[in-house]
Amino acid sequence: MTGDQDLEYVTGFPARLELPGIIDVHTHFMPDQVLRKVWGYFDSAGPLLGHREWPIAYRDEEEVRLKTLRGFGVRAFTSMVYPHKPQMAAWLNEWSADFAARTPDCLHTSTFYPEPGAAEYVRAAIESGTRIFKLHIQVGDYHPADPLLDEVWGLVQEAGIPVVTHCGSGPAAGQFTGPGPIAQLLRRFPRLRLVIAHMGAPEYSEFLDLAAEYPSVLFDTTMNFTDFFEAADPFPAVDLPRLRDFGDRILFGSDFPNILYSYGHALFALERLGLGDDWLRAVCYRNAADLFALGRLTGPATLGEPTTRSSGTAV
Repeated sequence: MTGDQDLEYVTGFPARLELPGIIDVHTHFMPDQVLRKVWGYFDSAGPLLGHREWPIAYRDEEEVRLKTLRGFGVRAFTSMVYPHKPQMAAWLNEWSADFAARTPDCLHTSTFYPEPGAAEYVRAAIESGTRIFKLHIQVGDYHPADPLLDEVWGLVQEAGIPVVTHCGSGPAAGQFTGPGPIAQLLRRFPRLRLVIAHMGAPEYSEFLDLAAEYPSVLFDTTMNFTDFFEAADPFPAVDLPRLRDFGDRILFGSDFPNILYSYGHALFALERLGLGDDWLRAVCYRNAADLFALGRLTGPATLGEPTTRSSGTAV
């Protein structure tokens, strides 16, 4: 598709599905100095990327990125932040809380790291209304079941707040990536609402097995099924029927702005799976609307307080 055709496809996508918009649970908004360093790492094609070239498609200033995302019909999104060392998470949470306060369609996002005091700033984030947490096991290089996180996981489990977790071994394996550490965590905290980022690539089958055992485990589709991911970590054809089986536990994610193809291609990659319009409606909007109790959005969301119908079911 040309650029104009891609934009037409994206903006027409919700209307064709009779949806009020798209909910994207995996977008990155960070402090400017942090995002510039992240982009610098992508430019270097470093080892955490498997030394693959990764030109950023939406390398713009914050206000331009927000305008672009909203122009695509995205009604709610996140500000995925994550620390790579101690004494960073609390500061990122402060920035993200401020960003959510001035960006009404952003789901208030927080993070944590295995360090003394983590429970205190996680408790503060929960009390301040965070809607979602983000962890990056590969970048942070820590075991998700580290004892320093015991109290944190207890707090998060009791609050029922989803945790988007990059825990698969793609694009490059880390010391603590893969299904084993997550299985160990879930044995201790079986009610955690873990959202397995990137569908757990490349250990798709193993993470789907975990989801079969733990009903609170979900997935996001970030970069999955695109030409880029399929070339390196293709989703196994034998597991395609399981995507339909888990259709109510899969959420759309894009990794915007840190993608090297168009936003439309991420949506097209889902549509060409051939799983039907109902599946697309659930993945691209309804599952997230239910998870975050967003209600029916008709414009940019105001996400300060969850909204539900009198039945308690979000639509």
